[in-house]
Amino acid sequence: MITVVIAIALLGLGVAGVLLPSSAIRDIITGLPLPKDIDREVLRLALDHTVAYLLALAAPLLLVVGSLLPGI
Repeated sequence: MITVVIAIALLGLGVAGVLLPSSAIRDIITGLPLPKDIDREVLRLALDHTVAYLLALAAPLLLVVGSLLPGI
C-alpha cells in the first residue's frame, strides 16, 4: 500500500514539474520556510525538466517493483 502512495506522489510531482510554469514553481518553493542554501538547491532541482520526467517515470517502475516483491 505504501508503494502505491509513494508512486502517486512521485507521479503528481513529475506531472506538476512538467506542466506548471516555472514562475508558479518558483513562487511555491520560495514560499516554503527553508534555509537559503537548501531553497536554492530545491529550486534548481524543481525547475529541471529532466528531474520531473524521472519522477514521472519512477512511479510506474515503483508500482511494478511493489507488485513483484510483496511486503515492500
